[in-house]
Amino acid sequence: MIKDRLVGELLTRELARQRRGVELIASENFASLDVIRTMGSWLNNKYAEGYPGKRYYGGCEVIDEIEGLAIQSLCKLFGAGYANVQPHAGAQANMAVQLSLLKPGDAILGLNLAHGGHLTHGSPVNFSGMYFRAHSYGVHPDTGYVNMEQVREQALEHRPKLIICGASAYSRDWDYAAFRTIADECGAVLMADIAHPAGLIAAGLLSDPLKQCHVVTSTTHKTLRGPRGGIIIMGEDIPHPSGQTDKKGNPVMMGQRLNSAVFPGTQGGPLEHVIAAKAVAFREAQTEDYRKYAAQVIRNAAALAQALVDRGFNIVSGGTDNHLMLVDLRSKSITGKDAENLLIRADITTNKNMIPNDPEKPMITSGIRLGTAALTTRGLVEGDFVRIAEWIHALILHRSEDAVIASIKSEINRYMEGFPLYPGIEGL
Repeated sequence: MIKDRLVGELLTRELARQRRGVELIASENFASLDVIRTMGSWLNNKYAEGYPGKRYYGGCEVIDEIEGLAIQSLCKLFGAGYANVQPHAGAQANMAVQLSLLKPGDAILGLNLAHGGHLTHGSPVNFSGMYFRAHSYGVHPDTGYVNMEQVREQALEHRPKLIICGASAYSRDWDYAAFRTIADECGAVLMADIAHPAGLIAAGLLSDPLKQCHVVTSTTHKTLRGPRGGIIIMGEDIPHPSGQTDKKGNPVMMGQRLNSAVFPGTQGGPLEHVIAAKAVAFREAQTEDYRKYAAQVIRNAAALAQALVDRGFNIVSGGTDNHLMLVDLRSKSITGKDAENLLIRADITTNKNMIPNDPEKPMITSGIRLGTAALTTRGLVEGDFVRIAEWIHALILHRSEDAVIASIKSEINRYMEGFPLYPGIEGL
C-alpha cells in the first residue's frame, strides 16, 4: 500500500467497485497491469518538451528511445506513415488538427452532438464551436444511420475546410470512401476521429480510415485498452493543404504542422510515462490474443443489442457493428438519468445519453449508452451479455421494488467474482 493512508484507502475502494460491478460505459476499459505499472513509473520524473532528437531539455536519451518505440509501434499497428503520440487526450489531438489546418472563423462540418457526435466536432460550448463556424449533419430519422445526402448538402452549401467523421455514440461502421468523395468535391480536408472503435479498426474488423482520410485521431484508452491519452496518425505525410513552402522551396508538410500544433501549439511537456504505457498497449494490440479479444467485443455487443431488442428495448439504428449501442428508453417510460441512477444501485454502470431528436434535456436524456469492451476484457462472452440484458430489463420493470434491486445487486456481485480483475492485487 502507498504510505498516504487516506489516498490508499480510496484506491482500494475504487478497485473493489470495479471488481464487483458490471461496467458498461462504452468509453471505459480495463488496461493490463503492464500498462498501469508503466504509467506509475519513474518516467513521471522527466521533462521532455520537444520531440525525439529535438528536445529543449537534456537527459532525454532514453526518453527519445521510448517515444520512438511508441511511434514505431503505433505506425505498425495501423499501417501509418506518420504518428504523434504526445496528445494528452483525444480532445487535444482534435484541437491540434484543427489548429494546424484552420483559422478562426473557418467552417467545419461534423456529426451533431445530439445525434452521437463529440464536443470537439463543433459543439458551441467547445473550442471547436467557439473559434470556427461549425455546421453539422445528423443521422437519418428512419434508419439511425448517418444521412450521407445531408452530409453532401451541408458540405456543398457551407464549403467547410475540414469535414469530421466519427462519433462518441454511434453504433455503425463508417463509409470513409463516401466521405472522401464529398470532401474532394468541396475541397475539404477529411479527418476521422476513431476514439471509440480504434482497437476494432486496428484488428481489421471495421473499415480502415487511413485509406481515405487525410488525418486520423483517436484516444488510447477505449477499445485500444491502453492508458488515457490521444494520438494522431496519417497513412503518409502529405504536403500541407495551404501549399506553403519553406525557405528552400520545399513544401511544408502536414506532419510538421501537426507536430507544431501539439507542441508548442496546445501543450507543453509530454507525459512520457503515459507515452511508454501507450507503447505497451500498441504492442499488446498486435498480438493474436488481442485480435481474438476485439472479435469477441463485437460478438458480445451484437448479443447484448439483440437480447435488449428481444425484451422490448429500442436500439438506435436497430443494432451495432462495433462495441457500443444507444438504447432508446422511451418504450420503457424511463429517462436516461433515472435509468443510470437505477442501474448503479445494482452495480451496473452506464451513462445517460441523448438519442437523435431527443425530447429531453441533455442532463435528463431519453437514452443510455452501453459498451462491451471492458467486460470482454474480463472474459465475458455472449451468454453473459444475455444475462446482463435480463438484469437491466428486470431492474427497469421492478424499478420501485427495493428488495428486487437488492437481490439483483447481490446476484451481480456473486456473478462477477467468476471474472477476476487484477487477481492477487489488493493495493498499490
